This record gives sequence, C-alpha cells and structure tokens, in this order.
Amino acid sequence: MAESLRFYLDENLPVEIARQLRLRGIDVVTARDLGLLGVGDVQHLDRAQAMGCVLCTHDADFLELAASGVEHQGIVFGQQDVHYIGDWVNWLTLMHAIYTASDMTNRIEFL
Repeated sequence: MAESLRFYLDENLPVEIARQLRLRGIDVVTARDLGLLGVGDVQHLDRAQAMGCVLCTHDADFLELAASGVEHQGIVFGQQDVHYIGDWVNWLTLMHAIYTASDMTNRIEFL
C-alpha cells in the first residue's frame, strides 16, 4: 500500500487548518506544534523533509528554494489573503485522497 501524504504547515498558515485536517483523520503537524516559530525557511523545509511531510505555506521564498534544486517532499503554495481556511482544508483533503507521498516528491502544487 502506498504511503499517505503527511502535511507540515509552516508558521504563516492558521492552525485552524491543521485542526480541520485532523478531524478528517489526516496526519498534519505545524511549526507551532514543533516549537519552530521564527526559524528560517531552510529549517522548516529540512524538518518537513526529515518527517516525510509536504510543506504548506504562503511564503514564496520556498518556491525559490525548490527552484534552486533543494530536495523536498513536496510544497503546496497558496497566496496570502486569496485562499482562506476552507480553501486550504478542501484542497489538502483532496490531495490526501489522490496523491501518495512519492507522487509529491519534489513537486509543487499551487492553490
């Protein structure tokens, strides 16, 4: 059986997204959960990679890191003030249903 997606929400996303995903049985962790508020983007991406999680963010700097060739388990990017909590929850729930962890390796999805 293919490995399910796990999500890592950086500090820019509301923790309510994580709460809603957990109610749906989806494995998700936040930077706040891990005590990683205020750390740099590379540290967030490294932690997500080490945990086998797709990183979810509003921060376009992660797109630049990915473009530079940094390996990652996947990045989901949504523009701030354009996508709301429900948008994130619906999109990540759909991704969880259709993608495996290997499908998302070094892949970027835009909301």
